[in-house]
Amino acid sequence: MPSLPEPQALEHSDRLQALISQAIADRGGWISFSDFMRLALYAPGLGYYSAGSAKFGKEGDFVTAPEISPLFGRTLARFASEWLTEAPNIMELGAGTGKLAYDLLSELGGSPVNYFILEVSADLRSRQQETLKGFAVTWLETLPEQFEGIIIANEVLDAVPFHVVCWKESGIDERGVCLKEGRFEWRDVPLREGRLYDAAREIDVQPGYVSEIQLEAQALVARLGLILKRGAMLFIDYGFGRREYYHPQRSQGTLMCHYRHRAHGDPFFLPGLQDITTHIDFSAIAEAGIDAGLKFIGYANQAHFLINCGITELLGRVSPDEPQIYLPLSSGLQRLVSPSEMGELFKVMGFSRESAVISSCFSLGDKSRLL
Repeated sequence: MPSLPEPQALEHSDRLQALISQAIADRGGWISFSDFMRLALYAPGLGYYSAGSAKFGKEGDFVTAPEISPLFGRTLARFASEWLTEAPNIMELGAGTGKLAYDLLSELGGSPVNYFILEVSADLRSRQQETLKGFAVTWLETLPEQFEGIIIANEVLDAVPFHVVCWKESGIDERGVCLKEGRFEWRDVPLREGRLYDAAREIDVQPGYVSEIQLEAQALVARLGLILKRGAMLFIDYGFGRREYYHPQRSQGTLMCHYRHRAHGDPFFLPGLQDITTHIDFSAIAEAGIDAGLKFIGYANQAHFLINCGITELLGRVSPDEPQIYLPLSSGLQRLVSPSEMGELFKVMGFSRESAVISSCFSLGDKSRLL
């Protein structure tokens, strides 16, 4: 485990732990992991994404694709350009530092586009506004009632609160959080009815299996599907199809925490100072979108998607005779598409509604058979 942070950060974590402890007490001594995660990440002024600590890049806890290379956002601009003639609007969910928006808008140049960012964190919104000075961007605090254009969610679904479920000989339990001697601990409670129970019953695993079910991420996709009247949606995240997600060798789930560029599995370590995520069950995401009336347009790994969209052509604009520019871009491209880096683990899924566009970005490498 990495070294402990400075005293001020520890005090911040202590305040959040007190808030979560009170929530547990108020609800009879137990809360779902979904509720714990919501407080740990999004409690106003205290949650990981709501407070002021660095999260992205070298000074933060993890690095996302836009921070790795500007080629990522510039390549997504090529996907966007296929749809913007129908509706010149882009809405990005959870824009992080604003780097993706910056690179995407820079690549689009003078193309007329209205860019919207839905950001629930006031701290991140402030950072985005600094990054995007000079661009016409509108910030939203809630989803609009309807939208026409392109919706982009890069590493958003993995940070949506999720449930943890245990399959046992005695039945199905939900694994939640309790307090024991002032410390957070896991506690299982029987699950016998409701949406979570129904979803867990559909998953074929052996007793002793523990994993995540992402009802809220599915609900978000369904809500976006109802809002989108014409255009496309793009989800980029790490994950698998259902058969691989609930593989026997993945019997302890995919819950993961990130603190100072180290990954570990303890969500109770320094609440408010670390990220909590899960891999995505893309089969469930596909079902949520289709059930909302969307047209499924593709599912590919990140490498195939970016190559189909022309990332190598963008690199080709830069001469190798300018090594100070070319070499960092080339290195970043390798990290984005290499199977041992982000190229295979990260997937891209697309949906559309009321559009005749056939995206070239899903032309090769289709993985829909794995859903």
